[in-house]
Amino acid sequence: MGIETSCDETAAAVVEGGQHMLSNVVASSLDLHTAYGGVVPEIAARSHVEAIIPVIKQALDLASCSWSDIDAISVTEGPGLAGSLLIGVVTAKSLAATLNKPLYAINHVEAHIYANFITLANDKSYRLPAKPPSLPLLALIVSGGHSHLVYLKDHGDYQVIGRTLDDAVGEAFDKVAKMLGLPYPGGPSIAKAAENGNQDAYILPKAHLAGKYDFSFSGLKTAVLRTAQRVAGKDFTLPSHLLPELLTDQQKADIAASFQSVALETLVDVLEKAVQDYRPTSVVIGGGVAANQSLRQLVKKRLKTGVDYTDVRLCTDNGAMIAALGYYKLQKTTPSDPYSLDIDPSLSM
Repeated sequence: MGIETSCDETAAAVVEGGQHMLSNVVASSLDLHTAYGGVVPEIAARSHVEAIIPVIKQALDLASCSWSDIDAISVTEGPGLAGSLLIGVVTAKSLAATLNKPLYAINHVEAHIYANFITLANDKSYRLPAKPPSLPLLALIVSGGHSHLVYLKDHGDYQVIGRTLDDAVGEAFDKVAKMLGLPYPGGPSIAKAAENGNQDAYILPKAHLAGKYDFSFSGLKTAVLRTAQRVAGKDFTLPSHLLPELLTDQQKADIAASFQSVALETLVDVLEKAVQDYRPTSVVIGGGVAANQSLRQLVKKRLKTGVDYTDVRLCTDNGAMIAALGYYKLQKTTPSDPYSLDIDPSLSM
């Protein structure tokens, strides 16, 4: 059983053997946050309290399992919002202690890699890889809070070879969407607007960093702001919240397309270098931004190493990736103590 509550999704899943997804249930409080332009931690935590027990029960029911069929429980301990993490961890600890089940603490960012190891599902609507990735592999993990490049030699044996030095790429999508008056979350909104835009309409910069495999998006974000101000006929003193009413729909689409193109090229440029240097046997991408179809197409075009993508529903936060990683933790590590396990909102890989 995998339990995930790091942000605004309350999720639970049952996975067998690290690859067979028997169930995957996600209750999102996204609609409650849209009006605020981002996740409100207190609202997210209260939503988890309401949803956690029904979601776990539904995951068991869909898997046609009882607790006697569950060998272990895995739960996200971090990183994430403290209040959100607390609901999942306290629930998992209570279940592990009362049911006498081994408990495994999971790093949310690492778990995004393991969504790609799921190859079978009771729900046949999922589009899954034909086989799990072989090791060693390179993983590009891209979401609203994280941008990591990871070299995984073996399960539990990995090296973070690159990361963002400022904004995560998903965060940059959110902030640019807000500048343009597009709805939250920014990733889908930018992608949709970009479909009607010209990605060559505006020249935007790529960051050149000392770290060969690192990323930076703050400069790109600022360049988008200055471009939007110029297109609107204003100077740098114009507050960004006034931009949407001064830009036409076509101008917004062109800015969105130009930004998305440079942001995704920045990711793939670094990934391509790492593939050439490390020569992995597999490449995977994970995290919410991995659902972006333009990113998938660009990776496929640029990399000679094949990438077999998982279903977009397993790119965003879910319990199945937590359960899948939990299976491999069970093989190699000792369980956590359900009476002492605590959350770690700033947990790093």
